Amino acid sequence: MLITGATGGLGHAIARAFAARGADLILTGRRADVLESLVAQIGGRALPCDLAQRGQVDRLIAEVRDIPVDILVANAGLPATGLLTALPQERIDRILEVNLRAPITLARELAPGMMERRRGHIVFMSSLSGKAASASSSLYAATKFGLRGFALSICEDLRPYGVGVSVVLPGFIRDAGMFADAKIKLPPGIGTRTSDDVAAAVISAIERNRAEIDVAPAALRIGATVAGAAPALAATGQRLLGGRKLASELASGQQSKQ
Repeated sequence: MLITGATGGLGHAIARAFAARGADLILTGRRADVLESLVAQIGGRALPCDLAQRGQVDRLIAEVRDIPVDILVANAGLPATGLLTALPQERIDRILEVNLRAPITLARELAPGMMERRRGHIVFMSSLSGKAASASSSLYAATKFGLRGFALSICEDLRPYGVGVSVVLPGFIRDAGMFADAKIKLPPGIGTRTSDDVAAAVISAIERNRAEIDVAPAALRIGATVAGAAPALAATGQRLLGGRKLASELASGQQSKQ
């Protein structure tokens, strides 16, 4: 199986969970030293790759083309919090490449082998931001809404071939990932989950062939559902709960990760 974004906290947790189940791992990420250290601990093969560079994505595909990759976990992602007008075009392009183009490209290249073998599974890591838009997250929401829509659509395309597709949508993860990196204190009553919860969701998605799994407390899941049905009402609620202040803090805390 191939896991992207394996050098981040969520990627670590997912890789360790599958290693514990005896999976034959191919791990990729930008930081070669972190990747090699992880492989030394849990086994597998390290293939450093910056998914923002199309040439490196092509090289990664060439490296795994002759390997029967039956599971792809497209986990890599970049934060994109902030006003669109404040983001340089170069950063916008990089975020679009990593969060949307790269997972679509990998799925396109690896799906034919799964279809031919009539087995396999593709997991896309979206976010509750793929259901509920919020202030100062237009670009991030665009990529996560897009990835979710792509996953749910291709799920139906690949179903006749015995290939499963899932999309996992984490909320606030307290011990790894973009929210944890920003070190933000949430308003009272807004719960969190852990990276191990996300890893468990990925495993459940594959084992139970679930099209979509939210990884968040009930209140956030309900809120995301309401936001999808009544976005204007949800936006008002976010403003009253201090959503703009939270978005500003997230943008500030994530600058070094973009």
